[in-house]
Amino acid sequence: MTEASAPRTTTEFLFQGPYGLRAGWRLALYLLLFVAVSRVLGVAVAGAGLRRGMLAAASATLFGALVAGWVMIRVVDQRPLGALGFPAERAAAKDSAVGTLAGGAMLGAAVVLLAVAGTARWVAEPGTVSEYVAALGRALLFFWVAAALEEVLFRGYPFQVLVQGMGTWPTLLVTSALFTYVHGNNPNVTALGLANIFLAGFMLGIAYLRTRSLWFATAVHMGWNWAMSGLLDFPVSGLRLFDAPYYDAHETGADWWTGGAFGPEAGVAATVTLALGTAWLMRTRRIGESARMRELRPLVDARIGEGWR
Repeated sequence: MTEASAPRTTTEFLFQGPYGLRAGWRLALYLLLFVAVSRVLGVAVAGAGLRRGMLAAASATLFGALVAGWVMIRVVDQRPLGALGFPAERAAAKDSAVGTLAGGAMLGAAVVLLAVAGTARWVAEPGTVSEYVAALGRALLFFWVAAALEEVLFRGYPFQVLVQGMGTWPTLLVTSALFTYVHGNNPNVTALGLANIFLAGFMLGIAYLRTRSLWFATAVHMGWNWAMSGLLDFPVSGLRLFDAPYYDAHETGADWWTGGAFGPEAGVAATVTLALGTAWLMRTRRIGESARMRELRPLVDARIGEGWR
């Protein structure tokens, strides 16, 4: 009997799969690293007496998620750090710009539907140009960090490992369900709001798969949230995070259409634009995996090949 045909030992069967260490073990290691780094950083921030607001907390958690992903993809999977999805390449600027426009356009289309139907309007309120610009800047920074955090967790290393372990479509469904679950306790959440969040998670998974770029997926996510809150002054997933000077948004009509207190994400108008946006992402030839990203060999490429390029 040759070495190549020798039966696998129990240990090899439990720990080794077709892509190296089995997906479950890699996910467990990633979560341990993520929790450890995040807690150490949290203790360091508290020890330094720094103020921990929402932005600081999100930044610290994002750092933990990134470090855990980079360690796993470099040490365990032996890929360059950029394979996680944030490579330092020219395409990053394009991905960020196109993604922001795509996310903002999808949300904007939903709000246009509300406005045309006479169920959304804006009333003037006091403010100055400097206050308005500062509010937009703060919202842009916060929503980029928050979107990057959620993308690293839901479309980053865990997503890539799950695609290797169980395939593309099951991973899209599982990660979208988890994405929905973590928003389940948001204020004023509704069944339709959760359904739309599931659609948004699925759409963002497609955005990553088409480009293998977390720059792009993060920008789509951020563009949607920033347009909704920073530019149009609506709640984001039930949360009133920013108040734009100059004007205040008001919704009237049935909650199933407008989203009510949860914001446009809980309305049918958002369902329509999410479905159309997902279809566009799946079919357009204007986006795709860059040559540099293919060289970095993200984990999903080993499983799904050319089908999503």
